[in-house]
Amino acid sequence: MGFASALVIFAHPDDAEFMCGGTVAAWAKEGTEVHYCVVTDGSAGSNDPGVSREQMIPVREREQRAAADVLGVAGLTFLGFRDGELDVNLDTRRAVTRVVRDVRPEVIVAPDPSRLWSKRGYINHWDHKQAGTLAMCAIMPDAPSRPQFPELLDEGLEPFEVPNLWLATEEPDTFVDITKTMDLKLEALHAHESQGVEDADGWVRDRAAELGKIAGCEYAEGFISFDLTED
Repeated sequence: MGFASALVIFAHPDDAEFMCGGTVAAWAKEGTEVHYCVVTDGSAGSNDPGVSREQMIPVREREQRAAADVLGVAGLTFLGFRDGELDVNLDTRRAVTRVVRDVRPEVIVAPDPSRLWSKRGYINHWDHKQAGTLAMCAIMPDAPSRPQFPELLDEGLEPFEVPNLWLATEEPDTFVDITKTMDLKLEALHAHESQGVEDADGWVRDRAAELGKIAGCEYAEGFISFDLTED
């Protein structure tokens, strides 16, 4: 399935690479214009004593730009909300909606906001859930509704109905073969040096291989997909 344009909405620098880096690379190679919307500033990305939030912000942005270059991402927007404290409110909804109306993507890719944990012992980050909810708020009611955020009309940003939504989930129904872009996914992850991501290579490959078995290929990423043009 090919899309002319895609917008990936996510909380922190490195989230997109973990969530859908192989898919982004595959789509970009096929000609999809992929844009990133990074909702937080990534400032809570270090537990080292003496490292401040202010020091981390430019590091995380630089690493995210490098990762995006590896994957072929066409454009990035950094919304800069405070890492670890993301809320779904009118300010954050307006900011995400501004990006959606500007990019006007054929598909939005976002984290599943209903995911609380996984059987692998992972407890989902608060910001991930909020980023997924913000993406869904943009789809309905924020981006398509003319009365919603009329100030965006003053900026020349007309309403837009997003035709497709893909959520990264534990129970996918849609798969992308990333066999040819698995190495690019890992290379992009490695750009996030401050996060110690080199230790993740093994489980990232293992997860992609598990999904690949279901999809009938060596490596895959999985999503639950919604065609929002259907009645």
